[in-house]
Amino acid sequence: MEPDYEALASLFPNIAAQLRSGLSNFYLAAAHLAPPEMREMDPELDAQAAILDQSYYRLLRMVGSLTAATYLMDSAPLPMRDGDLVDLVRELCGELEGLAPFLGVRLQVKCDMPHHICAMNEEALGQVLYHLVSNAFKHTPPGGVITVELTVQDQQIHLSVSDTGRGIPEEKLASLFERRIRPGAVEPLSCGLGLGLPFCRRVAEDHQGSLLAVSRPGEGSRFLLFFPDRQIGGGVSDMPFDYSGGFNRALLALADVLPAEAFLIRNRG
Repeated sequence: MEPDYEALASLFPNIAAQLRSGLSNFYLAAAHLAPPEMREMDPELDAQAAILDQSYYRLLRMVGSLTAATYLMDSAPLPMRDGDLVDLVRELCGELEGLAPFLGVRLQVKCDMPHHICAMNEEALGQVLYHLVSNAFKHTPPGGVITVELTVQDQQIHLSVSDTGRGIPEEKLASLFERRIRPGAVEPLSCGLGLGLPFCRRVAEDHQGSLLAVSRPGEGSRFLLFFPDRQIGGGVSDMPFDYSGGFNRALLALADVLPAEAFLIRNRG
């Protein structure tokens, strides 16, 4: 009998809420047992605590996948407000750039605009950018370059993430954005449900746009998100962007990519 995946996904919000509560208690207890001042004085303790931190962020990332699954099952559109897209992109890339050396790669931003106000959902677009850059980090070998580029062309916002990584086989490109809540669909040691790219495309569609992928094996990949350049009025959004619930957003985004060394207290910005 085929499982009812939509019914299963409807349980995800409650599961995610309970997991977040338990993980919060775990994190607070770990911080109490190994506070920053003790970790700074004891490298061995810091190394052990870093492994706990890494595991915590990986589990929290998995909880985020449950939220993504719920969003994909929901037909309600994202709320939009006017905001500065340039500021958003530069802020998030600035956070991620500091972690690039742990993987031996370089992250660069190309954007000639000092500011650009447009209608968007800042939290959702932030998650898309985190996910695309995280994927690029994951598939780019040391010495490679990841480029985030933001332009406006023909009244369209173009936000792309490209890398010099190993590329994607042609046979996989066609199914890259498919939802995969199926038994056996999750790769071993993955920190997600295979829903990251479907989530990104859904966000693009909610912005009345789309998300495309171009790639060749050995030549890297490029993901391009584009949507109409418009404003809805009523003033620029002052709603705080908070993807990670107050924790380190960059570490959360790259939790399944970074080595444990990135979680040492001396390396935490």
